[in-house]
Amino acid sequence: MDNDVAARSYVWRALDQFAGYGDAEAIRAPGRTLTYRELRTAVVTMASALHEQGVHAGTSVAILVGNPHEAIFLQLGLHLLGCRSVWMIPSAPHRHRVEFLRLAEADVFVYDARTHDQLGRELLAEVPHLSVLCFGGGGLGPDLLARPLSGEPPIGRDGPEAEPHSLFQTGGTTGTPKLVLHRHSFFQTLMLFSDHWTASGQHHLRHLAVSAFWHVSAQVPVLMTLFTGGTLVMHDKYDTQPFLDAITRDRITSILLPPPLLYQLLDDPRLAGTDTSSLRMISCGGSAAAPARLAQAVERFGPVLRPVYGMTEAPFITAQPNLTIDPAHPERLGSCGLPFGDMRVEIRAADGTALAAGETGEVWINGSLMMDGYFGEPGLTAQTLSGGWLRTGDVGRLDADGYLFLVDRLKDMIITGYGSTNIYTRPVEDALVAHPQVRAAAVIGVPADDTGEAVHAYAVVEPGAEVTPGEVRDFVIAELNEMWAPRTVEFVDSLPLTAMGKIDKKELRARYLAAAPATA
Repeated sequence: MDNDVAARSYVWRALDQFAGYGDAEAIRAPGRTLTYRELRTAVVTMASALHEQGVHAGTSVAILVGNPHEAIFLQLGLHLLGCRSVWMIPSAPHRHRVEFLRLAEADVFVYDARTHDQLGRELLAEVPHLSVLCFGGGGLGPDLLARPLSGEPPIGRDGPEAEPHSLFQTGGTTGTPKLVLHRHSFFQTLMLFSDHWTASGQHHLRHLAVSAFWHVSAQVPVLMTLFTGGTLVMHDKYDTQPFLDAITRDRITSILLPPPLLYQLLDDPRLAGTDTSSLRMISCGGSAAAPARLAQAVERFGPVLRPVYGMTEAPFITAQPNLTIDPAHPERLGSCGLPFGDMRVEIRAADGTALAAGETGEVWINGSLMMDGYFGEPGLTAQTLSGGWLRTGDVGRLDADGYLFLVDRLKDMIITGYGSTNIYTRPVEDALVAHPQVRAAAVIGVPADDTGEAVHAYAVVEPGAEVTPGEVRDFVIAELNEMWAPRTVEFVDSLPLTAMGKIDKKELRARYLAAAPATA
């Protein structure tokens, strides 16, 4: 590939593909349906509207939106112009959002005045120097959606371009969130994976998107659906009844759910009356899913479950498609599968040496879906990237066939005074959820005078359950042992979730510490 072609935005090829797909249905969104021909026009129009407002190659554009279909036009339009798109988490703390804008060196701020007007105004009060553009009228800047439709991009194919790239915020479950940089090569790789999907005769994607577009793991299936000529059905948020209705009505083949939402789906009595026969792929990722709940999902949906492992720094690392309960390998219900695409996985000791199959250590990864680094933080990047490999901060092991099993986050690991024993939270959580009356569980380390740290569990039980915390603890002792069992078990109605759909252990730790003085 010559340098000119390599530098040119992948969006040019996407526009050609959209033109080729013509009048096939591309997007079904609340209040609007678009063909691929209309999608192409919408992307070009968005690029023209941005260009008219002074956005050009190299501009850094911060974005505060939910999950509107126009976010797709914005991402592709910015990349067509050679810009940096900076995707902000709307629920992030205010001071984090202000810091993100500073780190991202934002020039322009785009927000959805229809859904985030108050948030946008609060943020702009802190950074009044930014140029402002909006989705919808009534905001603090011009409405990008008001421009008449345009059929041709504002620049020609041979015009000057900068490399398009994107910044994504991490979820911040273990500390201050960071800005993850994915360069043009990342999006080119998505194009190649889409080509492979089509060439290998995979099913025609009809993907139901409920995760917000500001998350890179949500962008991946959305873009692959469009690059392959599939149909994208977009919902503003997860709500069980509209979600079930869409699966049946729109003959959905693909969905992506974090484990907590998968559990909600399985526990909803309306699921029994829903036709889900069209589903071909239920990707479950964002955090580890309990084997007991995955077994329930396999029984209900058939061999369409696909546990996936990824993070903002590398959205797809491993996958285990067409999950079944294999009598020869029942333990693989607890695995997140084999490396995805060209990704490579190694388990390494603290000194960076590779460990043999079966040994537990930190998960290191390498591949084309990996981030380029943390934008504006060279020191942190150097700590995380080493010799082309990324240190994930996750603890896991590989079996003899290369299947990856995660056991914890390094920062979530509980160290007790019993010989400085490492207690990994994943096996304890899996044992808790294996109890027939426990729907979901989370484990944290809490201060203890005698051992330094002790295991404390939060559990969501079945409505009307008669089980006691002590009985749940005894169940875990029988499954594991007394050292690994939670010292205390607390029943709760629900577990707090981050914006990424993961269990928010920072919130659980804060909740425990806030209650500790009153219970001491």
